[in-house]
Amino acid sequence: MNYENARASSIKASPSMAIAMAAKKLRSEGRDIVDLSLGEPDFEPPAHVGDAACEAIKKGRIRYGASAGNEDLRKAIVEKFKRENGLEFSLDEITIANGAKQILFDAFLATLEVGDEVIIPTPCWVSYGDIVSLHGGTPVYVNCGPEDGFKISADVLAKAITPRTRWLMLNSPSNPTGAIYSADEYRSLEKVLVGNERVLVLSDEIYEHILLGEQPFVSFGSVCPSLRDRTLIVNGVSKAFAMTGWRVGYAAGPKALVATINKMQSQSVTSVCSVAQAAALAALKGDQAFVGQASQTFARRSKLVSKRLERIQELQFTPPDGAFYAFIGVQKLIGRTTPDGQVLSDDTAVAAYLLNTFGLSSVPGAAFGAPSFIRLSIAASDAELESACDRLEQMVASLQK
Repeated sequence: MNYENARASSIKASPSMAIAMAAKKLRSEGRDIVDLSLGEPDFEPPAHVGDAACEAIKKGRIRYGASAGNEDLRKAIVEKFKRENGLEFSLDEITIANGAKQILFDAFLATLEVGDEVIIPTPCWVSYGDIVSLHGGTPVYVNCGPEDGFKISADVLAKAITPRTRWLMLNSPSNPTGAIYSADEYRSLEKVLVGNERVLVLSDEIYEHILLGEQPFVSFGSVCPSLRDRTLIVNGVSKAFAMTGWRVGYAAGPKALVATINKMQSQSVTSVCSVAQAAALAALKGDQAFVGQASQTFARRSKLVSKRLERIQELQFTPPDGAFYAFIGVQKLIGRTTPDGQVLSDDTAVAAYLLNTFGLSSVPGAAFGAPSFIRLSIAASDAELESACDRLEQMVASLQK
């Protein structure tokens, strides 16, 4: 019996999660595995975050909340946008969801008609296109390679827009490439978007505080105020505060759009866990030293990995400006042969060989709309990263031309 409808059967499970589960299985079988497939900080959130959650439980703050999110947390988010991004929002322009992913899900559920197009610059996060498709939209992938800095330009955007275009997806800092848009780059996109009044902008800024070099972060909303009534800014506490499992994301946007997103949430999950919201409130209002310290740790790790990858001439690698990934070009490895005679036909084969023979778990670039790459997370210990680079080097050396 087939239990899937056409929409469900047209999408796949998250590739990064599937690979992470495969790595866990091998590890449970006794294999020595370095798993760098998931983007998840390897340290605990600040102590006051857990303390706030425990306090919420002790004081019985465990009831249903508003679909938009608890008012005290929305106030803290308003303060965050004003303090860090110079943006003014009212409480009814803020929504809180079960992770940033749910906000994307609700936004597209609320706004897409069948056949509406969503422009997605690639490489992109693995779930963007499938979430669009699941709601009847058509993902329009626009390739932005290393020669473009992994970013979409105004000229390319203008050519991609059609009468069916409903959204433009932006992600800065980017998963998987770590690219960060500058203010000038955003302004050039703004000039194109101003004349296309039907197009909404979803700016995914979840990696805002993970900065690895000299390139600063700027919010699309602060640079492009003329598009305020068409912009949804998405963020959350998962990356900056190492709170991935707490599942608290938030967004700011036009009141009418936010109200519609809240309606979707009210009919799906009702509200976000009240204890998780208490923890997120403590994260946003408490001491922010952790955020800067974490960013410094990731920057140091990025330098460690970059130096090691520079030694492997067969790989192409651009050091990331933000997020915590190494996006590595393996074009020169495709077509080479393993010692047992297997020809590596694509990046998926490279990743499989790397995992099964050398015990290093990565995500193939095809999952991000960028074949011939693999992605490694650098959100791991120095020892794991050194071991990962050793294994990558050994893998490359094992191949025959």
